[in-house]
Order: sequence, then C-alpha cells, then structure tokens
Amino acid sequence: MSKNIINFIVTIIIAFVLSLFLPWWSVMVAAFATALFIPLKKVAVFFIPFLAILLFWAVYSFILSSGNDFTLAKRIAVLLPLDGNPYALILITGLIGGLAAGIAAVFGKQLSSVLADKK
Repeated sequence: MSKNIINFIVTIIIAFVLSLFLPWWSVMVAAFATALFIPLKKVAVFFIPFLAILLFWAVYSFILSSGNDFTLAKRIAVLLPLDGNPYALILITGLIGGLAAGIAAVFGKQLSSVLADKK
C-alpha cells in the first residue's frame, strides 16, 4: 500500500481511539503523530489528514445525529445561518475538523524535517 493510504487509515484509527478519551482536539494529535511518523510529500501532507478527519467527523456526526432523528443538529443549524439544514451542519463540522487536522499534520511534517536536519 502507498504511504497516502496508510496515513489515511492510521489517522482515522488513531483519531477514533483518542476521541474515546480526549476532547475534540484529539484529531489534531492523531494527524500530528501520523505526519511525524509516516512522511508524506508536498500537498498530500495537508490533504490526506484533512480528508481522513473530514470523513471521520462527518460519518461520526451523521451516526450520532441519526439516532435521534437529527433533532439537535436541526436546532443548532437554526442558530447558524444554515436554514435548519442538519446535513450542511454535518458538512461544516467535517470541514472544521479537517482543517484542524491538516494544519496539525503540516506542523508534524515541519517538526519531522527539523528533527531530521539535526541528525
């Protein structure tokens, strides 16, 4: 398997395990760790963890929301300018998590290159 697929899968697994014990920022720790230990090149450093966490958070929030017929998601979507659309809220949730994970992964890649230069 290529490093992109391995990084994608490992990021989702670590994010899921950490999200059982830690708050929302655990996805940033997962993306940081995978970027530190599974090096990617160029734009993939940002986009692979971005897509992994976007998928993870969107699916996870959909599963949680579908259990109660999207009641809470509809109410929160009314508070935001989303016209009460819970699916738009799920998409925005995934995008925010993906951005946080992508930025953390870029930081992890930068740290790994700094540590490699010191050796």
